[in-house]
Parts: sequence; structure tokens; C-alpha cells
Amino acid sequence: MTLRVTNTAKTYPDGTKALLPTELSVAKGEIVSLLGPSGCGKTTLLRIIAGLETPDAGSEIWFGNDNVTSLPVERRKVGMVFQSYALFPNMSVRANVGYGLKMQKLPKDEIESRVTEVLELCQLQEFSGRAIDALSGGQRQRVALARAIAPRPRMLLLDEPLSALDAALREALRDELAMLLREFHITAIFVTHDQDEAMAIADRVAVMSHGHVVQSGTPEELYRNPNSPFVAGFVGNAMRLEGKVAGSTLHLDGGELALPRDGTGHNVFVRAEDVQINTEGPLNGKVESVTFFGTHYRVGISGIMTDVLTSTYAGQSAPKVGERVEVSIKPEALMLLPEGAEV
Repeated sequence: MTLRVTNTAKTYPDGTKALLPTELSVAKGEIVSLLGPSGCGKTTLLRIIAGLETPDAGSEIWFGNDNVTSLPVERRKVGMVFQSYALFPNMSVRANVGYGLKMQKLPKDEIESRVTEVLELCQLQEFSGRAIDALSGGQRQRVALARAIAPRPRMLLLDEPLSALDAALREALRDELAMLLREFHITAIFVTHDQDEAMAIADRVAVMSHGHVVQSGTPEELYRNPNSPFVAGFVGNAMRLEGKVAGSTLHLDGGELALPRDGTGHNVFVRAEDVQINTEGPLNGKVESVTFFGTHYRVGISGIMTDVLTSTYAGQSAPKVGERVEVSIKPEALMLLPEGAEV
């Protein structure tokens, strides 16, 4: 099923604008992430889609050809997975998965057949008789997903489904969640503030800031072609080069860089992997920090800007703190973004 959100906003009685007029379209079977910092409106938008919040007058929510703006949550037929998973600890895995079907008062044999099907899809057959408290965090996540899809919802909505897990488990389950969502063949929207999670799971990411979507695209499109300093910094942590732009040249304390085009009126950003330490670079700076991350080093270099970071693979030798280094940045790696754009 497709989703279309049109001119949708949310203003609370005290005047707080939690969501500014927002547009969003989701194709059938597409996985879309709402990505942004705390307070940007992503959870409010998800709750409006679910029917848990009433939007401002003039807002419209369309599920396919159906205008569901005025429908209560129980009639929208969406599956929901929350941060806490909200599983019933006094029920077995099988009973949790079948709960929604039981509430629909379906025939017992139909419930049993559907629950078995979903347990197999989520690889939970061997845990079907276990209590929820006897499961790991990853297993509980799969139970929550299984319960959400068992009633065959028109859409699956997930609110920070991995945030309650520790960092190591969250990373391990990220790929598993992406695989399961694609196996469901269901339109899915999930909220996250974690850019790695959004880029690993979603077909398309809608970046939100200050109550509305500021850019939407595939993870690669957002990473390579951000439309504002905010998106450049939030998706991939691009760095602004603090220098003076004169035509197609950027003047820095540590040297000059040729820009890919006239940069007048623009900010210049670059990503760490595009900053190269070599012996023939046109820029010169001092190594202020070296941090080891296993697969790579992060090297902080001053003199080019307040703090330029470069990423060096661990297989290469890293410079020493205090060492003077030469740095090169290819012109095509520079991102020129308009001054005054949202940050």
C-alpha cells in the first residue's frame, strides 16, 4: 500500500508547533526512515500516520486511495513496534504473536495457521512456548515484529525499534531488521536518530529538522548530494572548511583550494574520507589528535580550518600528534552549499 501525507501539521493547545506543514510520499513496499535529532517532529509525524495524534485542520493522510485522516487508530490497520516492544510478559511467544488475531475474533484454526507462518518467517519456531522474560533482546525484537505483522497490516510503523539495545547488539540486529522488513514485502516507516541505522535499513531516508522534512532521497543521494549544511553535517558528519571564498578559490590559513565552480555565497564542506594526507598536498597543517577505531584512524589537523578530520585506514601508518603534514582534497570532493540554508 502507498502512503501520501499532504500539508500535515500539528499544533498543541499551548501553541507549540510540533510539526510544520509536511509532505511525504511512500511507495508500495518501500522502507522509509524518518531521520533527525530529538524534537524535530519525526515521532509526531509517525503518530499522526498511525492515528495516535490528531493533525491540524487541512492535513491529509492517504493510505492508497483511502483518506484516513479522520479514521481512529483501530480502523487504520497498521502494525506498530515501539521502543519498549510492549510485549505481554505473562504470555508465551506464540500467545503474544497471536494476540492481535485473537482480538479480531478470527477462527482458532486460522489463528494457529497464521501464527505458525509468522513464527517461521521470523525464525521463532523453537521459542514459541517460551516466556518473554526468557528471551534475549534480539529475540524480543523479532517477537514484536511478528506480532505486528501477524494481522496482515496495511503498513508497518516502527518507533526507534533498536534504541533500547546496547551498541553492540543494536549494530548486530540492524542488518537482521533490514532483512526481515524486506521479507515481509510491506510498506514500512521507522523513526530513528541514528544515521547509520537509517542508511543501513531504509530504501529512502527523509531527513527532518525543526518540524518538517528538509530533504528526502536514497542514503547515497543524501550522502553525496546534501542540499543544506544541516543535511551535510547530520548525514555523514561533513566538515565545513573555514576559509574565504573568492570566485572559484577557497583561501585557508594552510593554503588554497580550487573549487569545482564559482563558490560565491556558498559554504564549503568536505567528508573525512576525501581529505588525504600525502607529501605533495597543497595544504599544510598540524596533527592535533589521532584516534584509533579498529578499522581506521581519525586524524584531527589544524591550520586548514578549526579542526579538519581525515579518515586513514588502520593498514596505513598514522601520523604523530604534533607532526606537520601536507594535505590534499580533490576539487570534485568539495560540496558547495548555500549560505543561510538551514543548519
